[in-house]
Amino acid sequence: MEHRIVGPGPYRATRLWNETVELFRAGMPVRRHRCRFRRYERCFTAAEAVDWLHALLRTSRNFGPEVTREQTVQLLRKFLKNHVIEDVQGQWGQEDFEDSRRLYRFPPSSPLKPYPKKLSFQKDVIKLPEWSDPPPGASQESIPVKPIVMNSEMWFKRHSIAIGEVPTCRLVHRRQLTEASVEEIWKSMTLSHLQKILGLDSLEEVLDVKLVNSKFIIHNVYNVSKQGIVVMDDKSKELPHWVLSAMKCLANWPNCSDWKQPMYLGFEKDVFKTIADYYGHLKEPLLTFHLFDAFVSVLGLLQKEDVAIEAFQLCCLLLPPENRRKLQLLMRMMARICLNKEMPPLCDGFGTRTLMVQTFSRCILCSQDEVDLDELLAARLVTFLMDNHQEILKVPLALQTSIEERVAHLRRVQIKYPGADMDITLSAPSFCRQISPEEFEYQRAFGSQEPLAALLEEVITDARLSNKEKRKKLKQFQKSYPGVYQERFPTPESEALLFPEKPKPKPQLLLWALRRPFQPFQRTRSFRM
Repeated sequence: MEHRIVGPGPYRATRLWNETVELFRAGMPVRRHRCRFRRYERCFTAAEAVDWLHALLRTSRNFGPEVTREQTVQLLRKFLKNHVIEDVQGQWGQEDFEDSRRLYRFPPSSPLKPYPKKLSFQKDVIKLPEWSDPPPGASQESIPVKPIVMNSEMWFKRHSIAIGEVPTCRLVHRRQLTEASVEEIWKSMTLSHLQKILGLDSLEEVLDVKLVNSKFIIHNVYNVSKQGIVVMDDKSKELPHWVLSAMKCLANWPNCSDWKQPMYLGFEKDVFKTIADYYGHLKEPLLTFHLFDAFVSVLGLLQKEDVAIEAFQLCCLLLPPENRRKLQLLMRMMARICLNKEMPPLCDGFGTRTLMVQTFSRCILCSQDEVDLDELLAARLVTFLMDNHQEILKVPLALQTSIEERVAHLRRVQIKYPGADMDITLSAPSFCRQISPEEFEYQRAFGSQEPLAALLEEVITDARLSNKEKRKKLKQFQKSYPGVYQERFPTPESEALLFPEKPKPKPQLLLWALRRPFQPFQRTRSFRM
């Protein structure tokens, strides 16, 4: 049996737990065992459980081949604590599971974890500043609302540019954007882009939007060095000098012949232990407790590497600047140590890459509440970060460009034409809803034609227009919307009925013709003799 991919979304850690428990109960082989002159039916040894579950986790696309045997033992300890398994004596509730020959079995039923109920936050839609926004302190109730009336005159004004008749215009200067407005734009557009990538109906399923600090986003974008590392204004939040020196020592580890300072046997291990102790005693993981669910949700996108990198970029922008700086320096050090072939072994029992993941995974990602799979999820995330840290921890240029263009647009002078909805109060933004393909085809075919047909009828029945003006507007309408016009006037005869020809007056007879009747030509006699 294989793990199915658990995609992004709320409660992903709980869904992975339930998925793993179900696969373990359904696939773990059980048989008869003897222990202390007794036989036990349908049980398994601890070593057998470790072997089978370790193979399952390593082949799962939700966890990956980086899962170690020790991490598998830790997961089985939590299985024993949560009564997923019990020993053959029926005892459970303690985390005393060891990789040994001790016998265990499944209880009659292993309870799955329920999905936690989060506090329902009221959705607060962040409204971006618009041209029609009133100045601060103005009351919306005192502003008169002019209804939109699409009559023939309004339509003619809107389309007058197309026929070369440009009406007079005037410049409207945008009120100056405040610093708070710019910060809200950065926050709103960043969260909107993250929500789109994750494919969620609301980001409040994975994080509390109210706790996102827009100042952190702007600082992480603009206050960076040439290498892309965040620069701190408050030097007290920097890494201690001795920790930074130790990290530089291991990241730039030279050959023994080039090393000028005195060293002793095991010097590099002591330096590494100094760095590990500092990061291990942080009060909060670098990715923060608040963003735990957001980062775990992004782990469901690892099958699409480019999409996952973009999602991690946005999540890392939400970090406090001091956390982002410490994460950048740590990931650079870890990646260089793993690629340095001259680096002596830092641990006898693990490889360098495994040691990096095991040592720093919990100080990078950890849940404030106990989550049974947080070690495996953290190891999965740290592995992906090490391989892609240069892309993930840089500023997303596409997002930065779009936000800067948005801010520049709001600060730009706008040209307003008469009749172009100058005094119309814009309605609040509405949200999209999914429709059926049949309804979409109907709206595409008839949704825009019905108001155009009504507008055409208004032009036809407008008695204030002269025939010349009416012909001119109908000709313009026919050129712009030939399909709607053809449906209203299918034949030239139907169009001719709109402008009936006036009867021509009969030509009057000449007066001389009435006075003198017509006489035929008579041949005169010749005067020749």
